[in-house]
Amino acid sequence: MDQTRGAVDRRPSPLPGTASWVIVVPIKGSPDAKSRLGAGPQRAALADAFALDTVAALVAASAVERVFVVTPSARVGALLAGLGAVIVLEAPGAETGHARLNIAIMQGIAAARLSQPDAHLAVLTGDLPALRPADLDDAFTLAALHPRSVVPDAEGVGTTSLFARTGILFTPQFGIGSRAAHQAAGHVVLDLSPTSTLRHDVDTVVDLDVARAFGFGPHTSALLAGL
Repeated sequence: MDQTRGAVDRRPSPLPGTASWVIVVPIKGSPDAKSRLGAGPQRAALADAFALDTVAALVAASAVERVFVVTPSARVGALLAGLGAVIVLEAPGAETGHARLNIAIMQGIAAARLSQPDAHLAVLTGDLPALRPADLDDAFTLAALHPRSVVPDAEGVGTTSLFARTGILFTPQFGIGSRAAHQAAGHVVLDLSPTSTLRHDVDTVVDLDVARAFGFGPHTSALLAGL
């Protein structure tokens, strides 16, 4: 059974001479997502809003050919398909934690490569609610210069995004110490500003306050305004 669901293409046309990218975004989509943000029903709602703002920013980017979201949640999949993402239903498995995340990402990569074999490929975490188009453009421009590249998180230890040029194979190693693992595998650290919103994923309340200073996307802004 085909587990990939198509979506209406709402992307703007790429600028002349701009390399095109396909993006893979893993989304947990479960009630226990973002556990470090504390207890309460708003935590799961925040995780949804982060994902919506991340995917909306990617779908709107002129250099992005298509966005593939890998998720086990039909509910979250329907929300993100409404933004123009292609939904890849995560295959069941016994793995948990970061092992499960990396397997899901590989599933998304396979779907993206099959659909868009001539495009560059990136993996972004789905918790970048302040993601700005200009920061995406900077990352795409720099990433196109290297076979493989990585953007660390604000602490410089984790990873928010991986990039690979057309046809270049790579293995995601998200988890504890992922920046070092990705560097060891040949990913060049992109020289992005510390204020690049691509570096500011949200796992904690402190992260949320930092991202707030950059300006949230509409879904996170609307949710927090109502709390």
